[in-house]
Amino acid sequence: MRISFPHALSVWRRNASMYARTWKLNLLPNFFEPVFYLMAIGVGVGAYIDQMGGLSYVEFLAPGLICVAAMNGASFEVTYNIYVRLTFEKAYDAMLTTPLQPVDVLAGEVLWAVTRASIYGGIFFVVVAAYGLAPLPHAVLALAIVPLTGLLFAMIGVTFSLRVPTLDFFSFYFTLFLTPLFLFSDVFFPIGERLDGIWLLVAEVLPLLHPVRLARACFAGEFGPVALWDLTYIVGVSAGLFAGARGAITARLTS
Repeated sequence: MRISFPHALSVWRRNASMYARTWKLNLLPNFFEPVFYLMAIGVGVGAYIDQMGGLSYVEFLAPGLICVAAMNGASFEVTYNIYVRLTFEKAYDAMLTTPLQPVDVLAGEVLWAVTRASIYGGIFFVVVAAYGLAPLPHAVLALAIVPLTGLLFAMIGVTFSLRVPTLDFFSFYFTLFLTPLFLFSDVFFPIGERLDGIWLLVAEVLPLLHPVRLARACFAGEFGPVALWDLTYIVGVSAGLFAGARGAITARLTS
């Protein structure tokens, strides 16, 4: 069953219209979390750290936190919101009474999650640039990493949401999955300098590491062979998860 872009776009428009009514309540909490980290850790802790990775600590933090903002934007959309629409509101059942197919619903939800991630990550980039922490013009390339981050975490979140039996499981997702990613994905310290051996291989599996490393390369204006691996990881994992989620949502909505 092929995706109908007009149908997927109709799901995106539905979510966008709903978001337009409550954007202030939705935007502020997710946006300000990385801003607070940038201020408290970058400026506060950074006062006691001369350099990190050849940069001031606040400059080191900035590209990673842009990806964190994008991750948060996508993750909140495809966890609680999708679960509520799927289980309580039965919004998708109503959609299927129209010509929409389950794969169109999935594509529309992912497209909207990427949009939200782009809003959060893009605005945070503007804040970073305004404070002189984004070396222009090459740092602008990091804006291309923001939707890729959103895509990756949209697919991870959708895959989880389609399989959990109750709403309570999302506390595990955020506390035991996203929080460790946030702490150990090159955001706060260069893992290559602190980890070795098997732990570096384990770190390569972590999804947040790859967009963070790409964003940092954009800020530095230097791309090595590892950038190709990071890009391949993001696209490959996203595509694989989409294929799995396609079957899962079809089974959920047609059973």
